[in-house]
Order: sequence, then structure tokens, then C-alpha cells
Amino acid sequence: MTENVSKFPEFRGLTLRDRSTIQPVLWAYQPETSELTFTNLFIWRDSYQVQWAVEDGTLFLLCQDSQGDYYGLPPVGDNLAEAALKFLNWLREVLGVAEPYIARGDRRLAAAFTGDTRVQVAEQREHFDYVYAHEALASLSGRKYSNKRNHINAFLRDFAFAYEPLGVENLAECLEVACRWCQQRRCEDDMSLLEERDAVRDGLEHFGALGVKGGVLRVDGRVEAFTIGELLNTDTVVVHIEKADPEIRGLYPMINQQFIQRVWPEAPWVNREQDLGEPGLRRAKESYYPDHLVEKYRITLR
Repeated sequence: MTENVSKFPEFRGLTLRDRSTIQPVLWAYQPETSELTFTNLFIWRDSYQVQWAVEDGTLFLLCQDSQGDYYGLPPVGDNLAEAALKFLNWLREVLGVAEPYIARGDRRLAAAFTGDTRVQVAEQREHFDYVYAHEALASLSGRKYSNKRNHINAFLRDFAFAYEPLGVENLAECLEVACRWCQQRRCEDDMSLLEERDAVRDGLEHFGALGVKGGVLRVDGRVEAFTIGELLNTDTVVVHIEKADPEIRGLYPMINQQFIQRVWPEAPWVNREQDLGEPGLRRAKESYYPDHLVEKYRITLR
């Protein structure tokens, strides 16, 4: 920790300069859940009004929902149950939250409360992360991936493409792809899509400072797809953003496969985040046949 910290319970808003303090804490924890990277917290900071504070090496993350009600994300550090109870009691006693809770808690936090009657632990299925074998996504081999290969083969028959790393030379074009994606979906009519648009833009505009990696596909010379990810832990890549023109058949599976083949080939697992309970998104994630799901829990103070 540096002197640039907020001491619990004095929370403050998340800024880019906080990465040097927060990311080492998250990395030392070796998280399994996709929320616990600085990139994720930063690009969604406005949507969830993310604030942070630390105490004795433990990171506390405070958020607000769409109605302005406060809740917590799981504490990161040692003595998880003790830290979580302190956080939950503070939410009730100081902020006046009637039923304080921690959202998207991981298995370690849930296990820390085994048999503890002071809290209620409930699964949040819509927030379970989908984790795939790296080799499966990179090769798409076997009968179950025949449909994905058919889409890719159709793309290769119809288009000439080039893959390149995401960088300063193509960031502006990626922003144009994100803008077209938003226009196609009429983002202005859907608050959740507007929030996603802003998160994608932040991920692109602060690409270098966030320390992430990305891939870009040019189709007939024009950028039509891009993706951004990073190491979640020593064994797992997490893909935060993936955008492509849905009108081009096979483009989504193509950018997915190309990125996985070329970046972090030594990582055995790929976390492609949650489905948020959206049926279409759930079908899309299940169509890649996850190896396993990473459970998340809501921890509510009784």
C-alpha cells in the first residue's frame, strides 16, 4: 500500500491513478470471479458508483444500485468473514441500509460463512462466470463445435481478414466499431446498453493505462471486431469486452478464436464472465460449452 489510500470507512470514488494501489491487492488474492480486476471495477465505476477503502490490507468496495441504495462487493484480503461482517454492520448502522448485503461474493467468502447464522448466503446464478478450457476455444475441435466451425468457414469463404493487436494505431477505429454496435441496438433507448457503451469506451480510451491486451480483426481492410482481456489469475484469462458487426456471419467466433490462439497461450482457462440472466446471452455462452461455472453469492446480514 502507498500513502494514496482511503482508510475504511472513509470511502472515495475510483480513479485511474488508484490502479497502482488496488491492482496488487486484487492480484495477491488470485480471484476467480471476473469482477475482481481493476479494469472491471474501473470501466463500470460510473454504472455502479464504485468507491473504495482499505483497512489492515483488506480492500472494501462500496457500490450503489440504480435506485441509489448502497451495497458491497466482496472484501479482498484475509479474515474474509470478519471483514464482511464489519462491512455489513457498517452499512446498516452508518448508512442506514435496512437489509445490507454483499453481491457477487465468491466461493471463499461463502465458505467462510458455513454454518454462520448471522448471514444468509444465496446463489446468484445470473452472475456465475462461464469458464472454458483454453484449448477448446482455440481449436474448436470435435463434433460439438461443428456449428462454430461452419460459421468460421463461411466467414473465410466470403471475406479476407487480418488480425492485429489492439493498440494506439487502431483505437480510433475500434471506437467506431463500438459506436456502430450501439447504433444498431438503439442504445439511447436502453439504460443498460448506454452503461455498457460507456464501459467499452473507457476500456478503449484507457487501454494502455489499464495494462490489458486486445485483438482486432480487419475485414477487407476495415476494423469490424475487437476484444479486450487480461489475466485474472495465473491460470485464467478474463475477456472483458468483445464487439463485432453481427451482420457478418462468423465474425464473433472468429475474433474469439483468434484472440485466444494468440494471447496468453500458456493459460489453461478462459473466463468469459456472466450472462446477467439474459436468455440470449446465456444461450451464446452455453454454445461454447463451458468446462465449469464460477459460483457467486449474495451475502445478506440477518
